[in-house]
Amino acid sequence: MSTVLVTGANRGIGIEFVRQYAADGARVLACARVPGAATELLDIAAKSKGKVTVHPLDVASAASIDHLVQELDGQPIDILINNAGVYGGDHQTAHNLDYETWNRTLAVNSIGPVRVLLALLPNLKKGKDKKAIAITSGMGSTTNHDGAALIYRSSKAALNNAMHGLSLSLRPDGIIVLMVHPGWVKTDMGGRNASLSPDVSVAAQRKLISALTPKDTGRYLAFDGREIPW
Repeated sequence: MSTVLVTGANRGIGIEFVRQYAADGARVLACARVPGAATELLDIAAKSKGKVTVHPLDVASAASIDHLVQELDGQPIDILINNAGVYGGDHQTAHNLDYETWNRTLAVNSIGPVRVLLALLPNLKKGKDKKAIAITSGMGSTTNHDGAALIYRSSKAALNNAMHGLSLSLRPDGIIVLMVHPGWVKTDMGGRNASLSPDVSVAAQRKLISALTPKDTGRYLAFDGREIPW
């Protein structure tokens, strides 16, 4: 039985990863910043016969990450899904930037996933698959930048760069690192007009993840396997 850890598991893409992996028989470590408020996730866990456990995690807090590491106590992790993220508000243009929000967005979207991956590296090394997935965005592409959403775009570009660097550093450990754009998904962040439902996006991402080999480490791909320009 595989063990999958999902951050930002309380809604949207994150909770769909929990549903689908659990339905396929995996053990899922579902992490949420405020578990007590994650009623849908708690309901899934309660009905899972122990396959889904819920854990508190604020990816922007070193103390919270340390607590998770202690709670897991060296358990092997086969697949890490670094999904937690924020958009960064409405003030993201050259003439209207909120710098405090930018700092917070970088802490959550860029630095947090690196902290989580490195903190759980001993757990991943014990796992069978040794796959570390960063849920990024096509908006992290510098090539495709349109001048808008400076905060969100820069945070995902930084995430991509850092994860690519980690893919090189962790290659000797057998860790496969991948950046995945989930598509434009109908979530709180993506909005109602998005083109993909969470179940379709996650099913495609899981197919992509399952087919990964060491030669794929460090790539920046869309959910359907398309290469995204940096």
